[in-house]
Amino acid sequence: MPPVEARSAVHDIQACWRRYKRDGDEAARNDLILAYSPLVKYVAGRMSSSLPPHVDEADLISYGLLGLMNALERYDLSRNIKFETYALSRIKGAIIDELRALDWVPRSVRNWARQVERASVQLENSLGRAPQDEEVARYLGITDGELQSVLLQISNASIVALDEFWNVSGPDGDKVTLMDTLEDAAAADPSRALDITNLKELLAEAIRRLPERERIVIGLYYYDGLTLKEIGEVLGVTESRVSQLHTKAVLRLKGRVKDQVDFAAL
Repeated sequence: MPPVEARSAVHDIQACWRRYKRDGDEAARNDLILAYSPLVKYVAGRMSSSLPPHVDEADLISYGLLGLMNALERYDLSRNIKFETYALSRIKGAIIDELRALDWVPRSVRNWARQVERASVQLENSLGRAPQDEEVARYLGITDGELQSVLLQISNASIVALDEFWNVSGPDGDKVTLMDTLEDAAAADPSRALDITNLKELLAEAIRRLPERERIVIGLYYYDGLTLKEIGEVLGVTESRVSQLHTKAVLRLKGRVKDQVDFAAL
């Protein structure tokens, strides 16, 4: 049984949620922002480690707070999803949107990311397996060393990965992440639930088809919560090599999912 202080804190949070959602109590909203603000610092800290030095973590925190406030407003208490899980994607999304608005990623890097993604998908379709780095490099007309350099640049600029937001059709112009496609047991639309289930199965199959080391990196990073440095220690490689493996895996997954899913229908 949790200590009295912990039970009291949980009770206070629940009371704040009721006052905010039922009565629109601004004081309760402010208390919730304060209670969940460590989530913002956590996300900003993790994201700042993969961004250029000139990107200030304090700026990321301010962007993330906007995401937290949006999450508080949109969160549905009746859904069977923890607020922390829901808020993390909104916080990341708000930070990503602001960074995109600043356009700090060079256009050449974005272009290379698209080329590598397309090359990986096309080679896999023709070969019937995940292509080797040498095959991707040859397809792109560059050396293996140049490909590794490109992957490192992409990984340094990559902040969305599997948390990337997808635009969906509708009058409100809303966005979803893959987390948002988790099935809601209370959902009334069976066709949408089927679409979500198919997406989850598609992503799971795409992950299973990754080369072993890339699959391990995805599992350790997204499911076990290890940092790139910690994954490097597990695999016995450098952090930059793990970053390259992560980048290749994400590009493969994005290519496979985009080719087979109409996100506008979700």
